[in-house]
Amino acid sequence: MPDTQPPSQTMFAIVTTGNGGYDKLEPRQVPIPAPEPGEVLIRVLAAGVNNTEINTRLGWYSATVTGGTDTTADSQETKAEQKSDGGWNAATPFPLIQGTDCCGRVAAVGTDTDAGLIGQRVIVRACMRPNGFDSMECVWMASDFDGAFAQYVKVPAQEVFAVDCDWSDAELATIPCAYGTAETMMERTGVTAHDRVLITGASGGVGSAALQLAKRRGAHVTAIVGASKVDQVRALGANAVIERGNDPVHTLGENAADVVIDNVAGPGFAQMLKLLRRGGRYASSGAIAGPIVELDMRDMYLKDITLFGSTAWDEAVFPNLVSYIEAGEIRPLVAKILPLSEIATAQKEFLQKTHFGNFVLIPPQIDR
Repeated sequence: MPDTQPPSQTMFAIVTTGNGGYDKLEPRQVPIPAPEPGEVLIRVLAAGVNNTEINTRLGWYSATVTGGTDTTADSQETKAEQKSDGGWNAATPFPLIQGTDCCGRVAAVGTDTDAGLIGQRVIVRACMRPNGFDSMECVWMASDFDGAFAQYVKVPAQEVFAVDCDWSDAELATIPCAYGTAETMMERTGVTAHDRVLITGASGGVGSAALQLAKRRGAHVTAIVGASKVDQVRALGANAVIERGNDPVHTLGENAADVVIDNVAGPGFAQMLKLLRRGGRYASSGAIAGPIVELDMRDMYLKDITLFGSTAWDEAVFPNLVSYIEAGEIRPLVAKILPLSEIATAQKEFLQKTHFGNFVLIPPQIDR
């Protein structure tokens, strides 16, 4: 069994100090957290980059923000403004170590915790349901408590999942947030082999995950992406592709989809309901083009459309993902790997949306 015990009492971490620009991402030496009863300490091997870390730093979840992530990033870089409602659950508890996606190895356990976990390579279920899965209340690693942009992170033991596969650490780190979110939308909308599914932003982390997961269920998938990524989403299994900027209603016709998975929103939202057939299902877990949309209520109620919001992950989601990985039914999409110290560079490139898949950060190696 490899020696994973902490070599010292401090660790390297990127600490987000408040709402604002990249200057809020501070490299620091901080104490290594000690696992309490029922918790495990994980040595972080790789941590993925997601919209949610950027949005939390920007305070994008505040009701005062009406623009997309890119325009909000531009304004916050020059004018930092603390937001009392900028996090998922009201104010973000700054200073905070972000990092929602974690692949790591269990280094230590608290009392009343299975010591057999030590040494196992795991991924972390970042969305945690403290009141059980009958309640939609949730807390998130890296939004409500310290996350994986560090050499170590501690989490409840029931939130770690060992995965038996030959994937690299970086590949496993692409899974939790994007695929957990996408699989939840698959579950809630009940995607089956009989469905025609439309996915916006299909080249991003959640979009590309949703494409794979919908195809795994046998659905017919139409993907909306930029012109430079058409070949890549076709290779990933899309049955049809619409270039971003083209009118999807004109291309497909009204009532062409059973399910829409839409993390783009913004000005294109109204078209999504036109595309849905009667009894269709719409799901969203984001709004990168802007959170304020135009909704014609007649499209919703006259067509008996069901709208699904998706933040809290359902109970079956993470066990499902582990089984898909181990069965070789999905594959990781690593766009770029960078050292954790280059987080600002990673986030800047991430916001350019020229990549396909996920960015991954690697913390400094542990001295032995």
